[in-house]
Formats: sequence, structure tokens, C-alpha cells
Amino acid sequence: MSRKLKVAIVGSGNIGTDLMIKVMRNAKYLEMGAMVGIDANSDGLARAARLGVATTHEGVEGLTRLPVFADIDFVFDATSAGAHVKNDAFLRSVKPGIRLIDLTPAAIGPYCVPVVNLEQNLAQLNVNMVTCGGQATIPMVAAVSQVAKVHYAEIIASIASKSAGPGTRANIDEFTETTSKAIEVIGGAAKGKAIIVMNPAEPPLMMRDTVFVLSEAVDQAKVEASVEAMAAAVQAYVPGYRLKQRVQFDVIPESAPLNIPGHGRFSGLKTSIFLEVEGAAHYLPAYAGNLDIMTSAALATAERMALSMGASA
Repeated sequence: MSRKLKVAIVGSGNIGTDLMIKVMRNAKYLEMGAMVGIDANSDGLARAARLGVATTHEGVEGLTRLPVFADIDFVFDATSAGAHVKNDAFLRSVKPGIRLIDLTPAAIGPYCVPVVNLEQNLAQLNVNMVTCGGQATIPMVAAVSQVAKVHYAEIIASIASKSAGPGTRANIDEFTETTSKAIEVIGGAAKGKAIIVMNPAEPPLMMRDTVFVLSEAVDQAKVEASVEAMAAAVQAYVPGYRLKQRVQFDVIPESAPLNIPGHGRFSGLKTSIFLEVEGAAHYLPAYAGNLDIMTSAALATAERMALSMGASA
């Protein structure tokens, strides 16, 4: 017999609805239990009801009153950083062992990027999926860190303005702070910096990410091989993730060092990586790769955790 674990999704907006469709279409070890929102007229709740999923528009308090709550093992929180703090505290008071996958920048639990550090966090009760920019770029910083000491890493995430909903716009400050810190904690950089650009171009452009890494001098072929292997690993759960061109290198000589704010003078190897993330278009447009990579990473994380908990397909 199969033993799938039930999940609830809190947040019936774009991210939550896309994640619901991914769970129902792609999950091997998970199944939908409930969709939770605060707007009774949201498209996400209406769609969930049509698909036979239990719903409530009364937030996490309403979730605990649903009969299915007794069987819920995972809760994906796709609300906002401030709301997640309250949601975690409330759910933990009702069901201490419940697992939360945090898709906001709240970062109550440890940062989690599946290809980099998921295996070390399988037993955590709350993991934070960083940000869309973090999910796309931190694997690249980590790939360089695997073969060289990284002194500084800077990422620029460019997303279509149309793909940035109210939650994303409300969390811009948290985005930069959370991503910058995760570049250091997970990516392995001594200093990290993150920038987000919301591009208003029409028609909307796909998510593009640029990663600049300053490291000690090392064999460039080793760096390129590590980056390509990491890109392939991410692509296993985010099919639209790809390198836009070959990795670029610049040698910074001691005679003409760069001045890095907060770090000082740098000489060594500069690695430039250019990425594109195309969404799977399950619910959101293909250009919304920034949202797709978040839901895909969250699903991959919960699936691996479920397997470790004894779930079966």
C-alpha cells in the first residue's frame, strides 16, 4: 500500500495555488489535504474546492478546525514574513510536531536550498526556502565554494514586474537581507550581497539571474565543471533552470586589485554566471520563473523529508 503524507498550503495566492497544482500533479510522497486563505473569494480557494480539496478562508485557525487537520504532516506557508511568524507559533501550540516549509523570508528555521544542504536539515520542523533569487543563485555560489575559497558573492535577480505580487512587494527588504545572509551561510561566501530588479517590460521577461563570485585563484576548468554539475542538479527539480552561456572568468592581478566595500582589496579569480529560469506554467505564466523555482524547491524539500519519514509512492 502507498503511504502518502498529507499537506496543507497556507496562502491561496499565486504561489500557494501553483504549489497546490504541483503537489497534485507531481508529488510522489505527498497529497493535498487543505488549502488555507483569508479571502473567501480568492481564485486559489475556489480552484481548490473544485478539485475536491478541503478549504477554509479563516487562516490557520480555520485549518485546525477542519477534520483533515488531524492527518496533516506538512504545512507550506506562502503568506508573508510577518504572517509566518504568527502562523508558526499558533500551529506549533496546537500540533508541536508539525513540519513547516516556509516560502516567506521570515527565516525562523534554517535556510534550505535542496541541492546544497537539504540532507543536513531533514529532521528540522521548520525550514526556510530563502527567496526566489536565493534558490536560483546560491547553488552557483556553493558550486564555486566547493573548489575555491569565496571572498565575496553578489547576485542580481531580475524578475518580471507582473510576477511580483503583493507578498513579494511587501517583502523587498527581507528579500535582500535574507538572500544576502544565505549567500554566506549556505553558499559559503565570506561576504554576500543581493539585489532584486522588478522589470516592467512588456511583454514580460523571464527571470534572469547574474552571479558574480570573487574567489582565490584556482583552475578555471574545475570551477566551470562544478557550476555545470550544480546547474544540472537544480534542473532535476526545476526543469526550466539553465545557464544562459558559458561561465566567464577574469583574473584580477595583485597589481590592479578590486576594492570590495566591507572586505578590502581583492585579487584572484572573478567568476561570472548568467542564468535563466523558465516557469513550468502549471498555474502561472512561463515568465514567472521566480515563483516556479520557489514552489519547485519547496516541493522537492517536502518530498525528500516525507521519504525520510517513511512515506511511499
